[in-house]
Amino acid sequence: MPVNTSIEQQMLASIPHLRAFAVSLTGDLDRADDLVQGALLRAIEKIDLFQPGTQLQAWLFTILRNQFRTEYRKRKREVEDPDGARAARVSVMPEQGSHLDFRDMLTALRKLPVEQREALVLVTAEGMSYEETARICGTNIGTIKSRINRARSALAKHLALESDEEPGPGRLIRAALMMHASP
Repeated sequence: MPVNTSIEQQMLASIPHLRAFAVSLTGDLDRADDLVQGALLRAIEKIDLFQPGTQLQAWLFTILRNQFRTEYRKRKREVEDPDGARAARVSVMPEQGSHLDFRDMLTALRKLPVEQREALVLVTAEGMSYEETARICGTNIGTIKSRINRARSALAKHLALESDEEPGPGRLIRAALMMHASP
């Protein structure tokens, strides 16, 4: 089934959001871009499975998430670099404050379990409701709320935030993800 113009426009409009979500999952811009491209190609190949009347962006997020999980299982056998020490020796990170905040946020996000990370990013950075996030993640709303609460607590600990600071969209997550959301 060919992709119609309306669906094509919705897919194009979703790219920055998919990219931000992919960056939060992978912690690597190149891998994130590959993940988004793969998810879009898969969506185009499987467009006949899309149910008109449902949210295309949520469908795309689900494809991207499933693709990430498949790749994650494959990569588990590869050498991991959770703290970025190897990557830091290979490249020189910029010294501007926003880039340092972005790196700190990615490092802290990578320390979270995948389930907490994806729930937090979908709700705080993408602005999705708990209900939408629960559908994308294939679980219930209570589980999503619990994952987000645990993720926020862990991020606050990892980022050494004061108790009155919020590790949500206002401080680092939205700034860091939106800084790299557009190609």
